[in-house]
Amino acid sequence: MNLNSLDLNLLVALDALLKEANVSRAGMRIGLSQPAASHALQRLRDLIGDPLLVRNGARMELTPRAQALRGPLAQALDQVRSLFVPDDFDAARSERHFRLMMPDLAVELLMPPLMAKITRAAPNVTINVVPWRGPAIFTAEFARTIDLVISIGDAFRGFHRQRLYTDSDALAVRRGHPAGVKLKKREAFVSARHVAVVIRGQNEDLIDTWLRARGIERRIALVVPGYIEALHVTARTDLVAFVPRRLIAALSKQLSLVTVTPPLDPGIDEQFLFYPTRAQMDPGSIWLRKLILETGRGLDRDKRRAA
Repeated sequence: MNLNSLDLNLLVALDALLKEANVSRAGMRIGLSQPAASHALQRLRDLIGDPLLVRNGARMELTPRAQALRGPLAQALDQVRSLFVPDDFDAARSERHFRLMMPDLAVELLMPPLMAKITRAAPNVTINVVPWRGPAIFTAEFARTIDLVISIGDAFRGFHRQRLYTDSDALAVRRGHPAGVKLKKREAFVSARHVAVVIRGQNEDLIDTWLRARGIERRIALVVPGYIEALHVTARTDLVAFVPRRLIAALSKQLSLVTVTPPLDPGIDEQFLFYPTRAQMDPGSIWLRKLILETGRGLDRDKRRAA
């Protein structure tokens, strides 16, 4: 048989004919008129070389060849349909490994509550977090190696984005800092010695970009690659860190930090969840994205309740 000449719709018609053993009912089953169903039967007879349905008095009967085709045909059609229906994701039994890229503050804020949810629902799922590496990494090749990304910024080529949570920036100082609340004043803020956070892929701290646009330069005494390092140094020195407010709150008790409202307000920060276009309909990706979105948006709900 030449498969190039095979119309898969004929297999659907054959399945209906074998189940109904009646041309009119088979046509109704798959939305064909009686003449169209008769035409399909004739094409099938020519293709298979068997009459398939023969008249016996007032009704039609399946030939032995048709009877033999019923089971294998139903199985074959199920396999074809499965090609176009994504597999279900059984979280409780899955041993899937997910690779996520995110900055350290997202790890600190999201991973503890997220892993609690994953441990309950999918104890054998593994999460591999790699550090944020900057927008230049977002290539087609990279998209094939990563499952999800958490970051600020616009959408990246080949990725879709959804807003995860919002935040704002504040000053972090150690408890007992000599300047303390005086940092709310611009003069004290400008004269203080600061820790800048320059994440890989950036040329400077984003706060400094924002300040410079307003004609303000702060004194940078130390540059570190992550927010966690900035807060650890701040907790043990008189340096000041201008970082996301949620992160200060998360580590304030552990590191004995105090939050000070800055004299200038950079406004709202938005963190986004990015996922590759190729994984848009992947059940495992959908499952993990839902958990992450629930976790991130839970931060916003907690903020509203605390307000």
